[in-house]
Amino acid sequence: MSKEAVYVGSIDQGTTSTRFIIYDRDSRTVGSHQVEFNQIYPEAGWVEHDPMEILESVRVCMAKALDKATADGHNIDSGLKAIGLTNQRETTLIWSKSTGSPLYNAIVWMDARTSGVCRKLEKELSGGRTHFSEVCGLPISTYFSAVKLLWLMENVDAVKEAIKSEDALFGTIDTWLIWNLTGGLNGGVHVTDVSNASRTMLMNLKTLEWDQPTLETLGICPKILPKIVSNSEVIGDIATGWPITGIPISGCLGDQHAAMLGQACRKGEAKSTYGTGAFILLNTGEEITMSEHGLLSTVAFKLGPEAQTNYALEGSIAIAGAAVQWLRDSLGIIKSASEIETLASEVESTGGIYFVPAFNGLFAPWWRDDARGVCIGMTRFTNKAHIARAVLESMCFQVKDVLDSMHKDAGEQGEVKNEKGEFLLRVDGGATVNNLLMQIQADVMGSPVVRPADTETTALGAAYAAGLAVGVWTEEEIFASEEKTKTATTFRPKIGEELRKKKLESWCKAVSRTFDLADLSL
Repeated sequence: MSKEAVYVGSIDQGTTSTRFIIYDRDSRTVGSHQVEFNQIYPEAGWVEHDPMEILESVRVCMAKALDKATADGHNIDSGLKAIGLTNQRETTLIWSKSTGSPLYNAIVWMDARTSGVCRKLEKELSGGRTHFSEVCGLPISTYFSAVKLLWLMENVDAVKEAIKSEDALFGTIDTWLIWNLTGGLNGGVHVTDVSNASRTMLMNLKTLEWDQPTLETLGICPKILPKIVSNSEVIGDIATGWPITGIPISGCLGDQHAAMLGQACRKGEAKSTYGTGAFILLNTGEEITMSEHGLLSTVAFKLGPEAQTNYALEGSIAIAGAAVQWLRDSLGIIKSASEIETLASEVESTGGIYFVPAFNGLFAPWWRDDARGVCIGMTRFTNKAHIARAVLESMCFQVKDVLDSMHKDAGEQGEVKNEKGEFLLRVDGGATVNNLLMQIQADVMGSPVVRPADTETTALGAAYAAGLAVGVWTEEEIFASEEKTKTATTFRPKIGEELRKKKLESWCKAVSRTFDLADLSL
């Protein structure tokens, strides 16, 4: 494609906010807009989103980003070639195909209401918690869409009736958005992509299709499920009624898979995204690597209907940036998230404080839904700066736990190292602007952390997938990571091995104190 004005838009629908970013052919942002939306907490451990509010947030972001880019002299109307979509994964909803209305709020990925469903399945199924792991790569956990769908089927009358009358459509957020963007009641396309489907517990990792035996075991009707497509292909055009119309949606990936593509992670390379949670993925190439150390086997990306599938090992951490929000919104220790770096920098260490944010249990590599948050080691010497620093350290320790498991699963041959023999962790996401957090991460790991100039790689990855499908970029251009590293910032460890080892031992002691606390009396 020639060097004329060419643009690709990217919808980035996250857990706490939605954004729309318009990129030019050189992957530079020419217009963007972001809005937060409401988090709904009906009960302790429950988290929901209003699907209609999410739709409206996409509409607003599209319109505002378009206005900003146009005001800066960019002719988006004639140059926009494609739209990519990336989204919070696992979040589950069911809607009526005859009215287009949701039958219940979306149940968010971190919601823990399904622990009873999980315990029941573990007891009834011969393989226990790992009964489906060989097929889908995932353990039975509150995290994944299938158990959320089972809860809706058991507890919401409108859902039961709609499934019975064949009026129900199931989807994760990508499916809901695409169906509405491509016409909704008037011919909306009911699809999901391989990366989002790989997080439902219902897709066979080898065939990339819904697994019939799993559906039968769980009693899920296949008619409610969307068609599975690759991450880079034309899905459908945006319908009238949206700020942008007639443009193809040609890329779709779950947020962590999009970040892998945005970071140009080849086989043996890993990235960690710091958002509401933290998510570490290692590209394992065209082979599925089954974890023996508490990680998930998942799809990395499939860049076209006929393209080879790249797989990944993933460690998912439920609470990362959300702990900073908790300090701000629930405790009032800081007024804005950006203040935590300044506050935590007031002290040289945590003063022996260890904070484990197991608010709704612990994900990888522990998988303990009976865990609850703890802050240990407090004395009269402890102040809010120590607590703030302990919150930052908690993110880094959790990432280190996952990386240790990755090293064990992948082995020396499964990881790419630089000329100095160092394993580099690529990082992205909103929290990575915090230099102290990045330095602590390098100290805790004992190896370098590389932060790109543009840390919002999730939206960029979705744009790449969309642009690739319509010829804006080639795979070679997307994976030309040498250019990206020229403008990156590298953080190297500054603490000694002995101190690192002591701190990790103390962290493990703190984690062990979180177990079996879910039934503490109110």
